[in-house]
Amino acid sequence: MDTAKQTTLGGSFSLYGKGLHTGLSLTVTFNPAPENTGYKIQRIDLEGEPIIEAIAENVGDTQRGTVLQCGEVRVSTIEHGMSALYALGIDNCLIQVNGPEFPILDGSANPYVEKINEVGIVEQNAPKDYYIIRKKIEVRDEETGSCITILPDEQFSVTAMCSFQSKFISSQFATLDNIANYSSEIAPARTFVFVRDIMPLLEANLIKGGDLDNAIVIYEKKVEQAQLDKLADLLKVTHMDATKIGYIQHKPLMWDNECTRHKLLDIIGDMALIGKPIKGRIIATRPGHTINNKFARLMRKEIRKHEIQAPIYDPNDEPLMDNIRIRQLLPHRYPMQLIDKVVAMGATSIVGVKNVTANEPFFQGHFPEEPVMPGVLQIEAMAQCGGLLVLSQLEEPEKWSTYFLKIDDVKFRHKVVPGDTLLFRVELLGPVRHGISSMKGYMFVGDHVVSEATFTAQIIKNK
Repeated sequence: MDTAKQTTLGGSFSLYGKGLHTGLSLTVTFNPAPENTGYKIQRIDLEGEPIIEAIAENVGDTQRGTVLQCGEVRVSTIEHGMSALYALGIDNCLIQVNGPEFPILDGSANPYVEKINEVGIVEQNAPKDYYIIRKKIEVRDEETGSCITILPDEQFSVTAMCSFQSKFISSQFATLDNIANYSSEIAPARTFVFVRDIMPLLEANLIKGGDLDNAIVIYEKKVEQAQLDKLADLLKVTHMDATKIGYIQHKPLMWDNECTRHKLLDIIGDMALIGKPIKGRIIATRPGHTINNKFARLMRKEIRKHEIQAPIYDPNDEPLMDNIRIRQLLPHRYPMQLIDKVVAMGATSIVGVKNVTANEPFFQGHFPEEPVMPGVLQIEAMAQCGGLLVLSQLEEPEKWSTYFLKIDDVKFRHKVVPGDTLLFRVELLGPVRHGISSMKGYMFVGDHVVSEATFTAQIIKNK
């Protein structure tokens, strides 16, 4: 149950190139950042060098890429860089850019991956805060037929299914089952565009930096020869036969489904804006930045509702400690032994279980007509759980006792009644020093926190 740690970059790196939409020469620099920073983007070309937090609520436009916006400050085409950070498990990074968008580079996430591998990834002290998907969550757009579903899964994985309104390239799918394969299977997939979309983009004064070194162009619907010649001149390529459908590119396709692999790359970049690594399986049908962002916003709401997630408890699993072993470690006896079993334990955290029954002795006096478990006993149970964590790390735990020194920040959010199964998660707030240990405890019924407290205890060898 040992928690993974947050990570950041081992050093800074910069990438240079032109912006896809502005055609400007741009430099983007990725820097290490302290724990719990998340992803932040700084416009170093503007007065005051403003910083935008890279989170889903700050997305202002999704027409042609993901655009972060805060007041007047905008940064676009961030998705390939964000995708690389998220897929490589980097939690904290400050990105500085000297213009309104990231350079397009070769249209993939590969340049970012290579640079991240060059500077390396370093572990930090804070625990990595995964959000674990417990139930199906879905976002649909009836008009476009786009849909993103996430299902419970041990790891993070993505399947993308695309259908393009085109006879030449109709439907494709791509899957990334293991995020460890991102660098080889997804990162090199380049962005793509249909000829039918290029004309209006050029007329809208966009894609000034687009060329065949940073995109796959798909010519899939015949146009007039003169029109295609004009486009060829803009792209600085030789004139082509307007009767022949196909890919217009300098570099051959890496995979038949390179376009859908790139869509999967974009999904991961947009999921980076959820702000936490996810454990779950995404299935995306006809994905695009608009639906991706709707989904990322919904996930952020979901996370706020369950800020503290209950541990996973499977009654089928063998406990780490049963009540007989607990009695060997703790001096408490009936009716004061309040932990029935321990189901998970790491170096700094423990998960315990108590089943609350109608015949608990305290219900005789504590509102017998409407039995409610006393709050002080809930705290006592959390502390016993914490005591087991601390004692289990000692040479001869049977010879030690734990005593309360102080209790802080106690909150009771919901009453506990007969029939409830209580789950305790207690974490050490720091190493045990001079026999004194500080802990944070949460108590859950189902998915909900019913009480919480921070407490300090002293352990004394007295037997």
